[in-house]
Amino acid sequence: MKTICLYFEIHQIIHLKRYRFFDIGTDHYYYDDYENERSISDIAERSYMPALDAFLEMIKNNGQYFKVAFSISGVGLEQLEMHAPQVISKLQELNETGCVEFLAEPYSHGLSSLVNETTFAEDVKKQAAKMQEYFGKKPTVLRNSSLIYSDDIGGQAAAMGFKGMLTEGAKHVLGWKSPHYVYNCAIAPNLKLLLRDVDLSDDISLRFNNSDWDGYPLFADNYVNRIAALPDNEQVINIFMELSALGIAQPLSSNILDFIKALPHFAKEKGITFSTPTEICLKMNSVGNLDVPDTLSWVDEERDVSSWLGNPMQREAFNKLYSVADRVRIANDPRINLDWDYLQASNNFRFMTTKPSNVGLDRGIYSSPFDAFTNYMNILGDFINRVNSLYPEEIDNDELNSLLTTIKNQGDEIEMKDKEIVRLKAKVEKMQNAEIKLKAKIEKTKSPSTRKTSSKSTAAKAQEKSEDAKPE
Repeated sequence: MKTICLYFEIHQIIHLKRYRFFDIGTDHYYYDDYENERSISDIAERSYMPALDAFLEMIKNNGQYFKVAFSISGVGLEQLEMHAPQVISKLQELNETGCVEFLAEPYSHGLSSLVNETTFAEDVKKQAAKMQEYFGKKPTVLRNSSLIYSDDIGGQAAAMGFKGMLTEGAKHVLGWKSPHYVYNCAIAPNLKLLLRDVDLSDDISLRFNNSDWDGYPLFADNYVNRIAALPDNEQVINIFMELSALGIAQPLSSNILDFIKALPHFAKEKGITFSTPTEICLKMNSVGNLDVPDTLSWVDEERDVSSWLGNPMQREAFNKLYSVADRVRIANDPRINLDWDYLQASNNFRFMTTKPSNVGLDRGIYSSPFDAFTNYMNILGDFINRVNSLYPEEIDNDELNSLLTTIKNQGDEIEMKDKEIVRLKAKVEKMQNAEIKLKAKIEKTKSPSTRKTSSKSTAAKAQEKSEDAKPE
């Protein structure tokens, strides 16, 4: 039986402000707050809320039949927390239906998987903790930024304990193979791979409203018929895209949500189900290894990482940023960590691309790739100065790690001693209270005769003293 795995990415670009060379050392705030609030509010109103309302309606109308998955970058979630909390509330409402899965991905939506394994693991761990905090369940499937994947990255994902990972069904990787099967990582067989169907996904996310496209207009029944017509043994149809495709890339006036809402009806008629990524990983066996020695992604025709690292400017910015990755992690300064997350975001490097693209690229405040590079490098220069100023630059990473470990251990020891002092004080207080209660109990249990005798004895002694005091 065929099943559709429908997945949507939620990520928000963090817009940097115009930052000049002379700002280095004097201005440590790098963000355009107005544009960040405006853009996330606009996307929430025109895309996220209408789309999520549609999914909730689809779930209510179809019971447990319709299912959908999301992944949310940590930096995107922070923007939602500040400027569009209604989106988070709606996602939590969807989560309560039991028909939604939330995936893990790098918190920063960055490219650390390409250069620093430890930073990548920490980035994913941080986002997974956020998903568990908001939605009550730790993610079991990983989706890397822009579906970036290679054998080595798959090995890292398996080492982190994930059951599966999403990536692109790129033709140069698949060759004669179909994306409609479950595969596994070549170097970590226990990690299952779900491959995006490029055509079926892009028909919705890129071409739906294009009147010059041969498939225009696209109707839900015809779309489902194409899926049903696939060979019987091709059972997994992975349709992955950004959530902003529904309302931004494809405007609501194109009736994109009506198309989406009609899919369950026609799929059910054809005996096609909907599944979450984890359900597929648990229920379906892999048909074999997928060898991906070189990195792939879901961006541009090449399906590689050249959109972020394809020219010397991008590589210089990338290498300079990650030159301090270990130091940032070791120092673990809250303000530095926040800026680190935002500066890692892949869109910072995408703005510097000189490649032609079949997907429109809005560079925002930047007039050219070089302008984007210059602004980012100015910010990065200030950021790296701040990282190095935390501890003397002559202290290398190993020495710094040792120093901070010693400080942490001393802090832990002091904390343990403080706890022991509190415990002992409580114990002493308890013993004192017990002693007071015991004395009171002893006093209360004395017999009346004893108290009377004692009283008489006291009186006699007083009389004797009185007689002794009389003159001879």
